Amino acid sequence: MDLQTITFIVVGATFALYIGIAIWSRAASTGEFYAAGRGVHPVANGMATAADWMSAASFISMAGLIAFQGYDASLFLMGWTGGYVLLAMLLAPYLRKFGKYTVPEFIGERYYSQTARGVAVICLIVASLTYVIGQMKGIGVAFSRFLEVEFATGLFTGMVIVFFYAVLGGMKGITYTQIAQYCVLITAYTIPAIFISLQLTGNPLPQLGLFGTVEDGTPLLAKLDQVLVELGFAEYTARKTGLLNMLLYTFSLMIGTAGLPHVIIRFFTVPKVRDARASAGWALVFIGILYTTAPAVGAMSFYNLIKTVQPDLSGNPQASLPYEQRPQWFRNWETTGLLKFEDKNGDGRIQYRKGGDNELKVDRDIMVLANPEIARLPNWVIALVAAGGLAAALSTAAGLLLAISSAISHDILKGMIKPDITEKGELLAARIAMAGSILVAGYFGLNPPGFAAQVVALAFGLAASSIFPALMMGIFNKRMNSQGAVAGMLAGLGTTLIYIFWFKGWFFIPGTNMAPNTPDHWFLGISPEAFGAVGAMINFAVAFAVSKVTAPPPEHIQHLVEDIRVPRGAAGAVAH
Repeated sequence: MDLQTITFIVVGATFALYIGIAIWSRAASTGEFYAAGRGVHPVANGMATAADWMSAASFISMAGLIAFQGYDASLFLMGWTGGYVLLAMLLAPYLRKFGKYTVPEFIGERYYSQTARGVAVICLIVASLTYVIGQMKGIGVAFSRFLEVEFATGLFTGMVIVFFYAVLGGMKGITYTQIAQYCVLITAYTIPAIFISLQLTGNPLPQLGLFGTVEDGTPLLAKLDQVLVELGFAEYTARKTGLLNMLLYTFSLMIGTAGLPHVIIRFFTVPKVRDARASAGWALVFIGILYTTAPAVGAMSFYNLIKTVQPDLSGNPQASLPYEQRPQWFRNWETTGLLKFEDKNGDGRIQYRKGGDNELKVDRDIMVLANPEIARLPNWVIALVAAGGLAAALSTAAGLLLAISSAISHDILKGMIKPDITEKGELLAARIAMAGSILVAGYFGLNPPGFAAQVVALAFGLAASSIFPALMMGIFNKRMNSQGAVAGMLAGLGTTLIYIFWFKGWFFIPGTNMAPNTPDHWFLGISPEAFGAVGAMINFAVAFAVSKVTAPPPEHIQHLVEDIRVPRGAAGAVAH
C-alpha cells in the first residue's frame, strides 16, 4: 500500500475518532461549555492539559529549532517545563479555589473592578490570538504535507476542521478530544524517535541515544559539531546568543506559561482544589515524555538531513547530492513551498552551507514531519507522524479559541454589556466569537511573523508581561488594589507590544517594522521573544508604585485574599 493511501487511512481514522467524541460530548449548558461541568478526573485533565499545552510549536516546531539552533534552543525546554512547576505551585490550586470560569472573571472580582476585568480581556485576547497564529502556521504545515497541496490550501482545510469540533463541543468536547489527541501525538512522536535512535546509535532510548555514538564511533553531538564547522557554521553545542537574552528568554517562557489563559482554565474543570494541583503534576509527567525526547529528535533529524544532501559529511561542494538524484521526500516537501532549492552556481548540486552560497532553504517547522521520511522509516510510521502533527496543532488551537470566545461572550457580553442574557444566547455568542476568531487567526496564519515556536514565544511574552503579574499579586499581595493592577497590566502589555512591533512590524504586517530584527539593533541584545520578562518587571514596578499612592482595597477583599491561600477547606472549591 502506498504512503498516500496509508496516510489517508490513519489520519482519517483519528479524525473520525475526534469528531465522534465531539458529538458524544457536545456541551448542553454554559457550565459544560466553559468548564466541562467541573467533573474531569485529575489524570484525564492532566492528559488533556498536556495535549492543550503541546501545540504545533512543541510537536512540529521545537525540535526543528533545536535542529538548527542547537544548544541555544534548549531554552524552550527549560522555560516551558519550568513554567508548569510555577503554575502547579503558585497559581492553579488558588485559582481553582476561587471558582470562576475565566481568568478575567477572577481579575474582575479580585480587584473589584469591571475596568480591571476589561483590561484583562484585552490582555487575554492579544496573547491568545498571537498564540493561535502560531498554531495556524503549524496546521497549515501539517495539512499541506498530508494532502500534498500548497500551504494556504492546507491552512484553510485545517480551519474548517477546527471550526467543526471546537464550536460544537466547547470545553467538554475539547477535553475528551484532547485526551484522544494526546495518545495519538505522544505515540507519533516517540515511535519514530525510537526507530531513528536505533538506526543511528543502536540505543532504543532517544534520550540516551543523543549521547551515543554514530557508525564511525564518534559521539553524535561531536560529529554534528565537526560537520557544522566544516560547513561554515558555529558548533552545534556552542552558545550563540548573549547570556542576558538567553536568561530573559527562558524566564519569559516560564512565567508566560504560568499566565496563559487557555492553560489556566483547564484547572477550572476538576472537582476539587487538590485535584487542580494533581492535574498540574500529571500534566508535567505527560509533557516530560515529549520534552525529553525532543533534543534527540532535533539532533538526529538534522544529522540525517545533512547526510542526505552531503553524503560524505565533508563539506566538499563536489560531494554534494546532485539535484536530479534528490529523494522522493525532498520532492514532496518542494510542492508545499516549505523546502526550496536554488542552484546559485549552476553545478546542479544541492549545497547547504552558511552564507550567500547556501542553496537550500529549509523551513524549521517541517523537520519533525519530514524526519521519518528522511530516515526511510516504514510508511505507517510516516502516516502516524502526520496524524500526530495534526493532533497537536488542532488540540491547542481549540483550547485557545475557547479561551478567546469565553472572554468575549462571558466576560464582555454577559459580565459587562448584557448581564441578563439567557444561557442559550450566551452559548450562541460564544460559538459566533469562536468562529470569528478562527477567521482572524487564519488570516494572520497565512503571513506569520516567524516559525511556529517563535510566534508562540511572542504570545508567552505578552502573557508574561500582562496576566501573570496580575494573578500573582492578586493571590499573594492583599494590599494590591485595582488602580495598581490596571496600571501594571497596561504598562506591561503596552511596552512589550511596542517592542515586538518595533522589530516585527506593526500588527505583524510585513515591511512596517521600525528597525531590522537583528541582535545589533535590539535593546541590550534582548530579542522581541525575550522581552516579556522585561515587560513583567515593568508591570510589577508600576503596579506597586500606583498602589502605594492610592487607597487600599476594601476590607472584605483583603480577607478574601487571605482566605484563598489558607489550606483550610482546600477540598472544596467555590462553585460558580
